[in-house]
Order: sequence, then structure tokens, then C-alpha cells
Amino acid sequence: MLSLLTSGRRRRGTRTRGSSRARRAAVVLAAILAEVASTWWRAGRLGGNVVVRCRQSHVFTTIWIPAVSLKSIRLGPWRVQRCPVGRHWSLVTPLKDSELTDEQRRSAAAHRDVRVP
Repeated sequence: MLSLLTSGRRRRGTRTRGSSRARRAAVVLAAILAEVASTWWRAGRLGGNVVVRCRQSHVFTTIWIPAVSLKSIRLGPWRVQRCPVGRHWSLVTPLKDSELTDEQRRSAAAHRDVRVP
């Protein structure tokens, strides 16, 4: 009889699978939203074809999709990927189109990264 009364209750300090899955999903969603917000703040757009700058000041266009990267290593608002201008691996960051000079826009249009996200 006692087992019937306590079968619907959880013991204090125990977790169900559903709560840990929900917590993991919330953490993943928060990380994706943080990356979207930082991309919006840095590039002025949510993603797509974005002009980026590597650490050697090379400017080029790449596909930037939050939470998706097959050709780069994501590090929050930055990514480590191959620079097609200097042909080296570098940390890249998105740029706002409004802050670019005409020469930088032409250079970014002329140098496009591999068409894979």
C-alpha cells in the first residue's frame, strides 16, 4: 500500500530524463541565440553572405550561418577558417557593410570563400 502512495512522487534530489534533456536544449538554444545576437551586432545582419576580416586585415566574403559551420571552427562571435586572400588559417570576424570603404567592398566581392557554410 505504501508503494502505491509514493509511486507518483519523486525523491528529493533526483532528476528525470526529461528535465535534463530540457536543460540541455535550453543551453543549446541560448548558445545559438547568443551567436545570432553577436552576428547581428557585429555585421548588422543575421547571416548569409557576410564580409569578414582575418587577423592579417584581409577582407573577403564568406557564408556565415549561426550554429552551422562545416569549413570552420566556431568560437562564439569569431571563427577560425581559411583566408582565401592570404591563403592561411586565421581567426575571422564579421564586419558591417556601412563601415567598409569602397576599396574594401570591391576586395570582399572579388575574394569569396568556399561556398559551403
